[in-house]
Amino acid sequence: MSDKSLHSKVSGGVSRRGFIAGTGSILGAMALTVNVTPAHAEPAITAATGPIESGARVPVLVIGTGYGGSVAALRLAQAGVPVHMVEMGMAWDTPGSDGKIFANTTKPDYRSYWLRTRTKAPLSNFLGFPIDKDVPRYTGILDAEEMGGIIVYQGRGVGGGSLVNGGMAVTPKRQNFAAILPSVDAEEMYGTYYPRANAGLGVGLIDPDWFETVACYQFARVGRKHAQRSGFPFVFVPDVYDWDYMKQEVAGTVPKSAVDGEILYGNNAGKKSLQQTYLAAARATGKVTISPLHRVTTVSPSDGGGYTVAMEQLGTNGDVLATKTVTADRVFFAAGSVGTSKLLVRLKATGALPNLNDEVGRGWGDNGNVMCGRANHMWDPTGKVQASIPCGGIDNWDAGGAFAEVAPLPTGIETYASFYLSITKNPNRARFSWNAAAGKVELDWQTAWKQPSIDMAKTIFDKINAKEGTIYRTDLFGTNKVWGDHLTYHPLGGAVLDKATDNYGRLHGHPGLYVIDGALIPGNTSVNPFVTITALAERNIEKIIATDL
Repeated sequence: MSDKSLHSKVSGGVSRRGFIAGTGSILGAMALTVNVTPAHAEPAITAATGPIESGARVPVLVIGTGYGGSVAALRLAQAGVPVHMVEMGMAWDTPGSDGKIFANTTKPDYRSYWLRTRTKAPLSNFLGFPIDKDVPRYTGILDAEEMGGIIVYQGRGVGGGSLVNGGMAVTPKRQNFAAILPSVDAEEMYGTYYPRANAGLGVGLIDPDWFETVACYQFARVGRKHAQRSGFPFVFVPDVYDWDYMKQEVAGTVPKSAVDGEILYGNNAGKKSLQQTYLAAARATGKVTISPLHRVTTVSPSDGGGYTVAMEQLGTNGDVLATKTVTADRVFFAAGSVGTSKLLVRLKATGALPNLNDEVGRGWGDNGNVMCGRANHMWDPTGKVQASIPCGGIDNWDAGGAFAEVAPLPTGIETYASFYLSITKNPNRARFSWNAAAGKVELDWQTAWKQPSIDMAKTIFDKINAKEGTIYRTDLFGTNKVWGDHLTYHPLGGAVLDKATDNYGRLHGHPGLYVIDGALIPGNTSVNPFVTITALAERNIEKIIATDL
């Protein structure tokens, strides 16, 4: 779909067909200097400069290469400031023995998990059989981090969560924004920064006419039919997939990626991850360098000004190959909600950054994530081939506190099942704290805190099951377990804006330190969060460049 046709569909017919409110008016509305590389192209890589050297001094060090860090790096570089980024995960720019960079969802291998010896898929069982298997320990792409009664799935590598998410690029409804970021001006976010984020991310929308007939979205059409027959709105959801490429996948003229089920452990072609968007543009400035497989351990004030940053260089088996110390005039924490929060809590507790306030570690939430499956009738097949990129959802946020993605089950066989990831208005918030005896940061989340999410999701699916005469699947998350209440894909909070930081992400007590990732957002965005993380980063870095540099 061309940019012109996309704009006409977004501003015209699609909005009348249930396109998520608030987004249709901003997609493509603001072209900036972020050139989106074709998603099927190799990631843009500049000449190798080698990893950062111990003893180096840099104007800006960005810890992490996800959405917030990538925005900061690009905008700082465009302002003439050299930036070095350190990333705990791999570069993901070299094919494996199969000629592909990423492993298939149905065939996890050494590339799939971060330093685990057994996979830990979100769905633990299928048709009564466990699906996890042993794998070699490796710095793979998906971290299933277990803490406080919850598994937090996080992307590991250059591009962060953009490598492993479904790419659902949703701008929250305007009327919900005050509950998401109460200290931020909604006018400027919807007038400037959401459009900027959508343009920079390369957000687009599925062709609704193509959707109506293509076999790989039969599962979504079944989900729509069941939702609408129970009186729920079905909405098309924008995404960062190259929809023209997917049409070619279906036609068999290009290598299959989404149509081959690639999603959980990376997508080899078609998805516009940060490697193709913000990071490609950042590298093209010539002012941004990245050191993969580097894990920051300490940040503390330097005697000569700025901050001393200690880090470990990792091997692909997780061993520490070298320890390094560098100095940075300014440091941006962009290691993701969990990574940033854990690091800051440890640095405060151990005295490295003693002036951080007591809000550090607080306000963490799971975006209300809960999963479930429904067993449909034999006359409602969902399709043997299912595109791995979701394109629609069921909106009951205002009435029942839930928005449910109609998600794929790309198993390669007919399942007669509908599968959903719900985002709910769960009010529970957890706190990271330092356990001195164990020498680690812990999270006080409780599994029982998922019950509000289940109750809100049931406002949709109990009604659909009653209308359709169907039942919940009980074979996906263990034995006779209906709800996937053990996980989140959307960690948020832990260094909340205007509490742990000022209203632009500056950490209290330590000038020159900033948070610019999902840790700033207090636990819930009402939709998939990465567009909001990106837009907030655009807002904050613009202010920081204007006033701090």
